[in-house]
Amino acid sequence: MDIQSSTELNEAPQMLPPPPGTFVDREELIQHVGDFAVSQGYVVTIKQSKRDRVVVLGCDRGGVYRNRRKPIDESIAENSRNRKTGSRLTNCPFEALGKKEDGLWILSIKNGTHNHEPLKDISEHPSARRFSESEVFLIKEMTEAGLKPRQILKRLRQSNPELLSTPKHVYNVKAKLRQGNVTVRNFKSLRPQKSAVRNNYQSVVEPSWRQRNPPVSLDVIQCNSDQQSLIPTTWVLMDLCSIGAIFQRVPNLIGGRFVDSQSFASIDVINPATLLVVSQVPLTTNGEYRAAVFAAKRAFPSWRNTPVAIRQRTMFKFQELIRRDMDKLAMNITTEHGKTLKDAYNEVLCGLVEVVEHACGLATLQIGEFISNVSNGVDSYSIREPLGVCAGICSFDFPAMIPLWMFPIAVTCGNTFILKPSEKDPGAAVMLSELAVEAGLPCGVLNIVHGTNDIVNAICDDEDIKAISFFGPNAAGAYVYARASAKGKRIQSNTGAKNHAVVMPDASVDATLTALVAAGFGGAGQKCMALSTVVFVGGLTPWYFVSSSLLCYVVRLSILVVFDILLLEDKLVERAKALRVTAGTEPDADLGPVISKQALVKVLAVAFLGAKERIHRLIQAGFESGAKLLLDGRNIMVPGYEHGNFIGATILSDVTDNMECYKEEIFGPVLLCMQADSIDEAINIVNRNKYGNGASILTTSGVAARKFQTEVEVGQVGINVPISVVPPFSSYTSSKSSFAGDLNFDGKAGIQFYTQVKTVTQQWKDLLSNDLTSLQFPCSNSDEASMQLPSS
Repeated sequence: MDIQSSTELNEAPQMLPPPPGTFVDREELIQHVGDFAVSQGYVVTIKQSKRDRVVVLGCDRGGVYRNRRKPIDESIAENSRNRKTGSRLTNCPFEALGKKEDGLWILSIKNGTHNHEPLKDISEHPSARRFSESEVFLIKEMTEAGLKPRQILKRLRQSNPELLSTPKHVYNVKAKLRQGNVTVRNFKSLRPQKSAVRNNYQSVVEPSWRQRNPPVSLDVIQCNSDQQSLIPTTWVLMDLCSIGAIFQRVPNLIGGRFVDSQSFASIDVINPATLLVVSQVPLTTNGEYRAAVFAAKRAFPSWRNTPVAIRQRTMFKFQELIRRDMDKLAMNITTEHGKTLKDAYNEVLCGLVEVVEHACGLATLQIGEFISNVSNGVDSYSIREPLGVCAGICSFDFPAMIPLWMFPIAVTCGNTFILKPSEKDPGAAVMLSELAVEAGLPCGVLNIVHGTNDIVNAICDDEDIKAISFFGPNAAGAYVYARASAKGKRIQSNTGAKNHAVVMPDASVDATLTALVAAGFGGAGQKCMALSTVVFVGGLTPWYFVSSSLLCYVVRLSILVVFDILLLEDKLVERAKALRVTAGTEPDADLGPVISKQALVKVLAVAFLGAKERIHRLIQAGFESGAKLLLDGRNIMVPGYEHGNFIGATILSDVTDNMECYKEEIFGPVLLCMQADSIDEAINIVNRNKYGNGASILTTSGVAARKFQTEVEVGQVGINVPISVVPPFSSYTSSKSSFAGDLNFDGKAGIQFYTQVKTVTQQWKDLLSNDLTSLQFPCSNSDEASMQLPSS
């Protein structure tokens, strides 16, 4: 029976103790207990405190007194004075203990009962008469201006009509101010939270990090685009800082609370279309990372014992909230990543429909196996159990979908999770975590930490983390796999890709052109399943824009007909040129910017050029190696976004497999065109490449399609589908250098990755003292099962 239904059986409302948990600091623990207590109708006070080690919180009856005086002998003169009735405060047995262990504050409840009724109105308690921090400073300013206490109180009530304080309380504050005692803790208001719900352990309180650090409006930043284009972007940012613009600092999620990192180091999140700072990502400290792991480890026992139906119900609520905020998520992705709003919306939709809704039905996929009577009176069955604390390390190409590929499956299987979003576009992951908390995910089940090398190394080395999911570049993926597997962890690492499309001479021209342009340039080519290489079987010149039925008729009758021949090169370039390159927020955008421009990015001790400069270098290397540059998008200028990281659609033909532009993953809007004399040669080109993510064939021949799917060595094969991305009930499969690990993402393999099988063999017959057969190894052969142990 849950908490709510059990309390409904009692006539008198119960005052529940706050749920135990872990906290980064002492003040956060006290605030947590105080907020929860107010929602239950009582007020806590500090009974005992050793600031750096322990704090004991008790219940403040709020001025309710009783007579505890002893009988007085009236004959004794010294006791003849009058005594006020009810001079002793009634003691409530409630007591909560906060203790610091390993750098974290752990809350436990020593006694959760009360000996009084809850307050019907929190304003009845004297704590409601305390001033807030801002009111205290206003009192100080007005006192220095010469205002009297009654005048001060009158002005305070103009902004806060519900203020219950009296002039006497103002006098007390003035006395404290004269003593220099103006700490926030002494004046913090304990007014009830509007979102708090009585008798609900998982009452949701809106995270306040957005209100504390509101994001800078791009409209304000771009108030004068003409002047902005005349000066370097860095000057614009320096000017913004000089006028006091405060960029939103992305918080960590630790133990169910969004907390600001104590780290002074941070990374700017840049809008790639404007090169303006959107927010800042802190480099999480080691202590904060350990707090997140500790919170996940502490939450695991209760979460794994939560019925799978309740875990599924949380996912149902989660997908409902994603649908509600889909537009906000898409706008955030476009702002931080640069992809068009249409692409961003489709990304959220794919992550929602394909993964979260799939997680809503995982109960049947976790069913074990049962074999009855494997031996005489012996049954055997297997069950799937969660691993414990798992972690996910995300790349920037899908800010929402990659996190959704990871934690919904992991937590629905009963694990707790540590998520490290990409430092280039972390906003979508934080927004998703807010929705997960709002959906009812308990404290500590999902945690988010930000950072780069140090955090990744800590995740790989941490003994408390049992499994790691990774999406990212090839070199970084190999590093993570080697380091994590050396520690005995499970790991699934999806890395680089070089996806091919083999175009047969009989393929439909219009359909093929549409597929090549959409798959090659969609998302600016910054996705793991983007089409980067096209292999034309028979070369480009013989592949004309001709009606196949008319051609057959001409061949049969041997009639010479003059055709209007349009080479595929020209048609492909024409389609690519028609793509509108602009900021992703523009309504008619087809191609947005690439994510970064800086000269050098260092990830996990591996140096990478920024996206734009790396793409420029590989295009130039291909051209210098003999490739033909059919379309060059490097020098494109976008009106209104002159400083953006834009690269137009680029096409290189006559590419060979020994060129650097073919060997390396470009990860940009660049399409490489190769030629093969036969389908066998085309398949060999694909198989010789070190990557094995996906490959497609475009043809009208079933024989060619069957040969291709049988002989090509990649994880995902598409037939007349340029991007062969599968739904989550089928695993996301990759091979060769594109994947490291044993079990792939999603589908049955994904569930197997986040769970472990436990086999149970049971026997329920009585063990007689003279029956030694029951001590034998279970055997299905009745004769062998009846054999006795050899005599000693």
